[in-house]
Amino acid sequence: MTDLVNGPDGLPRCAWGASTPDYAVYHDEEWGRPLRGDDALYERLTLEAFQSGLSWLTILRKRQAFRDAFAGFRIESVARYGESDVARLMADAGIVRNRAKIEAAIANARAASELPEGLSALLWSFAPPPRAARPRSFAEVPATSPESAAMAKALKKRGFRFVGPTTAYALMQATGMVDDHLADCHVSGDRPGCDRARHLRRDGIGT
Repeated sequence: MTDLVNGPDGLPRCAWGASTPDYAVYHDEEWGRPLRGDDALYERLTLEAFQSGLSWLTILRKRQAFRDAFAGFRIESVARYGESDVARLMADAGIVRNRAKIEAAIANARAASELPEGLSALLWSFAPPPRAARPRSFAEVPATSPESAAMAKALKKRGFRFVGPTTAYALMQATGMVDDHLADCHVSGDRPGCDRARHLRRDGIGT
């Protein structure tokens, strides 16, 4: 597979973003777009943790079921979950029924609820400066970074689970802390004639 693929609409996309309609929407409208807000970032953090060992497409297709199961990812609500909620979630075929990940999601809500600065401010404090040039191939896109390692370490220190450097970097990509769209991807804004303004409507979701 090449690193850049033209979709049915004729627009060049990062290859993974052209592989299915679900991925195309996520790639075009969410991935790499700055996302702020404690609950919004808690959702992404939780979904990234559940994705570990699975395809992201699986998580995308279960996303609404996750939202329904986890009270819309409202931190204060999930932080109050107890054993009966764990049992309910383990019986919910609409989500990924992994006890360790479910318990981690609840523990992470509790940890997030205790952050004086809030989850959004903490996570964004690790965002690096924009890179000088966009990657031209996937070979130039890392799986981790010094910032993602520092984020994972800080989260672990505060009681968060299931967030290692790789998951932290995926979170940074997903929420626009880093923007790893390839240079010639139509979303990148570097391609002549690209109208990026329509994508900026999603900036600040959850604030």
